[in-house]
Amino acid sequence: MAGPLHVVPEAGEGPSHVVVVGGGIAGLAAAHALVHGNPAPPRVTVLEGSPLLGGKLRVGQVAGVTADAGAESMLATRPEALRLVREVGLDDRIVAPATTKAGLWSRGRVQPLPSGLVMGVPTDLRALARSGTLSLPGLLRVPLDHLMPRTPLDSDVSVGSYVAARIGDEVVDRLVDPLLGGVYAGHAHGLSLQATLPALFRELADERSLLAAARRVVSTGASGSGARRGPVFVGLRGGVGQLPLAVAAALRDNGVDVRTSATVRGLERRTSGWRVLVGDTRNPETITADAVVLAVPAAPAARLLTPVCAPAAAELGEVEYASVALVTLVYRARAVEGRLAGSGFLVPSVDDRAIKAATFTSAKWDWEAEEAATGGDVGEPLAVLRVSFGRYGEESMLQRDDAELAELGHADLRAALGVTEPPVTSAVTRWGGGLPQYAVGHVARVERIRRAVSEQPGLAVCGAAYDGVGIAAVIGSARAAAARVAEHLGARRQWRHA
Repeated sequence: MAGPLHVVPEAGEGPSHVVVVGGGIAGLAAAHALVHGNPAPPRVTVLEGSPLLGGKLRVGQVAGVTADAGAESMLATRPEALRLVREVGLDDRIVAPATTKAGLWSRGRVQPLPSGLVMGVPTDLRALARSGTLSLPGLLRVPLDHLMPRTPLDSDVSVGSYVAARIGDEVVDRLVDPLLGGVYAGHAHGLSLQATLPALFRELADERSLLAAARRVVSTGASGSGARRGPVFVGLRGGVGQLPLAVAAALRDNGVDVRTSATVRGLERRTSGWRVLVGDTRNPETITADAVVLAVPAAPAARLLTPVCAPAAAELGEVEYASVALVTLVYRARAVEGRLAGSGFLVPSVDDRAIKAATFTSAKWDWEAEEAATGGDVGEPLAVLRVSFGRYGEESMLQRDDAELAELGHADLRAALGVTEPPVTSAVTRWGGGLPQYAVGHVARVERIRRAVSEQPGLAVCGAAYDGVGIAAVIGSARAAAARVAEHLGARRQWRHA
């Protein structure tokens, strides 16, 4: 039998009330944007269904050494992430990588990635030739792009089909696909050019040549390399997983009610605002609000929107996700000495390896190297490496248990680097449905979703399903959602961070 129904005061009886559904970095950032620096902030409640805040950002300990279990870096070429870091008092922990050189495990050897790539599209043909990444026929195919007529780009296309048509399949297989796979856990032939490479897509409107368009992207710094000075990516001393916890602490200090294990099961439009149904059927709670921000993945957002905004729900139902697993392997430092060049390597899927990438985290981040050098729980210097598994449509690999994944990761590191001594310990983090797939037409789909949502007063959406999967892009979408809500509440003139 259902328990009592708990109801908070109706919307409109006092300060405006905003409910943020989702306690990942998107929801926390949206709540922060609503209250930070606002002399008359609304009352804000953040509801997270799981026991933990932070979504895909998490930090933990492996063998007594701190390690990120999710994203471990943030794009520094966009302002949103660093701004939030500074606003919650973590600016003294911002660090640049000790090395930015990455490799490619291709055709049986790890080699440096050629310089001047725009998500795998080359801009320096000499560097490409020196790298040995492509076969001679594949290398000779690339400059034919300059002689070919324009490839029509009247609408969105897949990255793989466009790049292959211009500079050959081998560039897609050996460069574009592993780089895209590292970001989206998807395949180049299934991902949108407009959504995943927007700067390049814009340049192609004016350029006949793909190579020329890529060079223009680099020259402006839009690719995150080239004209811009300073690091492209940064991390936090102690792990990027600290960020959502720091934001949540700042929110609570500002009177925001941040709740975990609070699953939102329903959303209802009312004349005076919104009703949010929280908890299980035995002990339901109804919260009323003037506005709602949905900061959850596409599937739960679609479920909540179906009764109140069916067109947006239908579009969100078409967004698919890839599942991934991250395996942190801790070795004795002597076991990998002299074997870790750069920050790690990517793996082309055509080589049929188990892992898709490896990151030498204790070589990439000085703070982690310092921790590892103390010996952690082992008592002698350590090295921390991380490998990733899982691409869209290849979830069978993730059905293996943790011990099998750790052994597969070690086996690939042994083959790639010659690491024969087994790790002293390992930790596996699984992100089921962790990365949205930006299929062809994604940008237009997001426009339709937002258009439908805009017809519902006081409703906004944000998160990785919309404008980018990186931390900065997700925070950017959260700030945009907060701005929409603030405008609805009539607080835009007081809110300084729209």
